[in-house]
Amino acid sequence: MAAAASPFCFTLLLLLLLLSTAATSSNKTISLSPTPSPTSSPTPTTPTPTPTPTTPSSSSPSTLDPKQLRALQSLNIPTAKDPCQSKNNATLCDSSKPFRHLLSLSLTNCSPNDVALSFTALKSLSSLHSLSFLNCPISPIRFPPELSSSLRSFTCIHSLKTLTGFWLSHFHNLTDLTVSATPVNASGLYVILGNMKKLNSITISHANLTGYITKHLNLNLTHIDLSGNKLRGKIPNSITLLEDLDFLNLSSNALVGEIPTSFGDLISLRNLSLASNSLSGSIPASMSAIPGLVHIDLSSNQLNGTIPSFISEMKSLKYLNLASNDFHGVMPFNGSFIKRLAVFKVGGNSNLCYNHSVLSSKLKLGIAPCDKHGLPVSPPASKADSSADDNSNDSDYDENNGDDSSGKSEHHHGPSKVVLGVSIGLSSIVFLIVFLVLLSKWCG
Repeated sequence: MAAAASPFCFTLLLLLLLLSTAATSSNKTISLSPTPSPTSSPTPTTPTPTPTPTTPSSSSPSTLDPKQLRALQSLNIPTAKDPCQSKNNATLCDSSKPFRHLLSLSLTNCSPNDVALSFTALKSLSSLHSLSFLNCPISPIRFPPELSSSLRSFTCIHSLKTLTGFWLSHFHNLTDLTVSATPVNASGLYVILGNMKKLNSITISHANLTGYITKHLNLNLTHIDLSGNKLRGKIPNSITLLEDLDFLNLSSNALVGEIPTSFGDLISLRNLSLASNSLSGSIPASMSAIPGLVHIDLSSNQLNGTIPSFISEMKSLKYLNLASNDFHGVMPFNGSFIKRLAVFKVGGNSNLCYNHSVLSSKLKLGIAPCDKHGLPVSPPASKADSSADDNSNDSDYDENNGDDSSGKSEHHHGPSKVVLGVSIGLSSIVFLIVFLVLLSKWCG
């Protein structure tokens, strides 16, 4: 019996070994981590050629005025190389002879241990037209009159510790004034701007500036940014006289009252932000006369009335934020208008609703649909929910939101194919081993 069963057992053992080998090899093809495809291999980088040093010729430009060179050295500014040959835009010189003179100087990332301003040194730099302090919290000093009169552009960002309105007012020939993230102690804007008759651009932001917006603004202004201060009172009507104004940001202050009815006189305006104030009243109808508006942010105020339909006719508009106000009635926008905007927010207006026959309910607008009387069907989402939506998206709408979430949930249902394949392979090997042991005993 044993002799007769021996060929049969040998054949059966050989067949089972082949099956076991096949199961093992097929199991090895299952990978627990993705294998990079050949196309994802890094592209070899081409070495950057080393620039060949050039030998200065007799026709090379003249060097910096020795007085200004000593002034820079006294300010601990490196002068190992000719500052006029600087390629990092820290300095800019004219082409006068026998010596060149500085026209622009930028001090960046300096400390009181690095730079100490000197009245004598600054007097030697009276040829400067542009002076910038970027992240240089050093102590300011009185500037010599020659330098104050020469400057056309002054920039101070997180620098000079604290400034006063009187100190800034000496730069009466400026065309560009920028002060940001630096406290400015002044009783109002007029103290600073009263003597600046040539100013085209003014930025005094996040400077703890108090007082009122002056009624006497230079008519040549094209850029005004007074955001992040403590300015109070109303927006003066005189601001609408600035026909060349392109940029106006008065956000994050304590302004009250209504938006001037003559706001549409700002025919050159492209960017407008009055957000985070306490403005009331309606959006003035005259704004329909501003053809080139690209950015409108009126959020977080107390504006009321209905949203004017002329906004949807602004062909250049890309950013519209009317959230967290007291607007009511039916929102006058259709889906095609909303989709062409990069950012659209209307949440936080409890009495505002949308026409559900015009707009899809998939749009995340933060407001409820209207009933037949033009009233919200149900209470809108809380402000906490609206802000959470705003943080997750740049706009208040996302048509693919529901599809994405369902796709993610389906992806996580049940064990993955990799785990299932490994389990089946291991079970097959264990079964074959047990079966082989039993079979060897039977054949033996």
